[in-house]
Amino acid sequence: MQTQRPPGEAAPRGAPLPTVRVLRSRADEPRTVVLVLHGGRATSHEPVRGHHLAYQRMHAMARSLRRSTSDSPTQVRLLRNRVRGWNEPDLDALADGRWAVDRIKAEHPAARIVLLGHSLGGRVALRLAADPAVRGVCALAPWVEPGEPIEQLAGRDVLIAHGDADRVTSCSLSADYARRALQLPNPPSLTYVRVPGAGHAMLRRRSEWDALTRRFVRALAEDEEQR
Repeated sequence: MQTQRPPGEAAPRGAPLPTVRVLRSRADEPRTVVLVLHGGRATSHEPVRGHHLAYQRMHAMARSLRRSTSDSPTQVRLLRNRVRGWNEPDLDALADGRWAVDRIKAEHPAARIVLLGHSLGGRVALRLAADPAVRGVCALAPWVEPGEPIEQLAGRDVLIAHGDADRVTSCSLSADYARRALQLPNPPSLTYVRVPGAGHAMLRRRSEWDALTRRFVRALAEDEEQR
């Protein structure tokens, strides 16, 4: 597993930097790169640590995806944000996600990108969908607010899954977000899945969360192979 940091960036001593883990892959020149984005908090400037549960949760999902795509030209990357918060108006998590997308584009300009995020990471993934290199977005229990922008989803492949027992982010708000996106003039190819009895941490019905994610990523990766 390779770790990457921003090249040539000078930061104040002790200031955190985003980090990307590139999971081992047989693909020297991947056709698809999956960027995995972890959850966090609305407001926090605490650095993200490797032992934080939000990061560990998506580390496990990234490993599962890597195993399920090992026979295809697909690479999986896991972003670790600088700090735990979204942090209006700075939008730190969004800035880190954009940095990671730009890095993929610089290293593999021919690859298409699939964004996979949970909670705050789901919000980041949905916001970054407008980038021309992004093929699809998978948002798990995403944190979305009323009036969240939808225009960037036009023409994308999108999966939104939310547990109906979630007490951290709103299943009804994400369902409303999906309905609004489907009313766009050029609507996304969007699937909304309600996961019965599942909470925010995706511990209940874990196999269902994993299966949904794997099917979505594999379908897009296989489509890229056939192009």
